[in-house]
Amino acid sequence: MQTLVIGVAGGTGSGKTTVAAEIVRRVGGDHIMVLTHDRYYLDLAGLSEHELAHHNFDHPLALDTPLMVQHLSSLRRGEAAPLPVYDFTRHVRSRQVERMQARPVILVEGILVLAEPALRSLMDIKLYVDTDADIRFIRRLRRDVRERGRSVESVVHQYLETVRPMHLEFVEPSKRWADVIIPEGGHNIVALDLVISRIQQLLDRQDSARD
Repeated sequence: MQTLVIGVAGGTGSGKTTVAAEIVRRVGGDHIMVLTHDRYYLDLAGLSEHELAHHNFDHPLALDTPLMVQHLSSLRRGEAAPLPVYDFTRHVRSRQVERMQARPVILVEGILVLAEPALRSLMDIKLYVDTDADIRFIRRLRRDVRERGRSVESVVHQYLETVRPMHLEFVEPSKRWADVIIPEGGHNIVALDLVISRIQQLLDRQDSARD
């Protein structure tokens, strides 16, 4: 099976997930899967509350990228992969895994996926979702409070201490590796049409080869 790997990067709250969901909706879930970098956060079960409060979740070393590269390589070869499951409320990795089958198209999504050379080398198309910093912060604040049980104060503290500095050091510079920069995220219909057209061309060629 010929596999197309698409990287979707951008700052926290930029709209990466919305872009990925729109691509899946328009291409069809039977043909595409989403592999998120967030699955690969390191297990922090041994850290105290104080250590967790000051842990830098936005640095590349906070994630087990070598394991993700291993799994993505397997999926590219058409093999299934045992993907980790991460609990963001307790910052631990579940003992269970989610075994995912390979699909013709794989979306690799995360703030740092274009900052990692080993991941970039496995991508055929690299996208960067570009959104203003104030919009990104508001979206992150809402998500962390509603979905992850965080307080407003803790979200603001983390943003100023690690999120913003790491964005400037790692995430923003990674846009230079992008093939396509998408302003306005999932609302940019023109950019999405271009990407989806490329995906559809691949799927059409695969269908023709099987006939």
